[in-house]
Amino acid sequence: NSIRVLCNANTSEGFNPSKDVSLPEINLLTGEITGLLGGLSPSRRPILAFFAGRLHGHIRYLLLEQWKDRDQDVQVYERLPARVSYNTMLKKSRFCLCPSGYEVASPRVVEAIYAECIPVLISDGYVAPFSDVLNWKAFSVMLPVKDIPNIKNILMGISQTQYLRMHRRVKLVQKHFVVNGGPPKRFDLFHMIIHSIWLRRLNIHIQDSSHTNFLKLQEDD
Repeated sequence: NSIRVLCNANTSEGFNPSKDVSLPEINLLTGEITGLLGGLSPSRRPILAFFAGRLHGHIRYLLLEQWKDRDQDVQVYERLPARVSYNTMLKKSRFCLCPSGYEVASPRVVEAIYAECIPVLISDGYVAPFSDVLNWKAFSVMLPVKDIPNIKNILMGISQTQYLRMHRRVKLVQKHFVVNGGPPKRFDLFHMIIHSIWLRRLNIHIQDSSHTNFLKLQEDD
C-alpha cells in the first residue's frame, strides 16, 4: 500500500494514478527561479511553436526528423545557434513543445509554464502532475505521438480567443509549480505535492469535490 512519488509517471510502466503521485520535473541550474517567470505578451510572441533538445528517446527523434529546419512557425532545434537564449525563445513562443525523452516526464513542461508559454505535451502514457485537481486540457495541448506530423495544423487550428484563454490559465496555474526559496506558500509546488500525497493517503477520489472545483474554477476564468 505504499505511495510512490515519481517524475516518470508512465502508466505503461506500472504508474497507478489512483495511488501514485506524479511529480513535476524541474531543472533549476542555479536553484533559483529568478528571471524564469513571465514572458512577452501574447501579441508579441512571433513563434508559433518551439523546441530545443537532444535526441533522447524515439519521440524526440520523430519530432526532430519531422520538423527540424523545416518551418519558421514550428522552430525545432537539436542545438540552438550561438548567442540564442533558450529562455528568450520560450518567452517569445506561443506554444512550447514538451516531448518525452528517455522517460515520459520532461522539465520542459514546467519551463513552459514559467515562461507563460502553452505547454504541448507529446507523449503516450504520461500522467501530468496534479491531474486530480488541475484541468490540464484548459491550459495545455496534449498530443499523442502519432500526431507529431500534424503539430502545425493542430496549433494553427486553435483560435486566438481560445489561445488567449489558455494563456490566461497558464498564468493562473503557474503558482502551483513555483519553488519558493523561503517558507512554502499556499498552493505552491510544495503544497501541491503534499496535497497529492494526502489525497492518496486517504484513498479518495475528489473529482467532484468542492476543493477540486475551487482549483479548476481558477483555470476556467
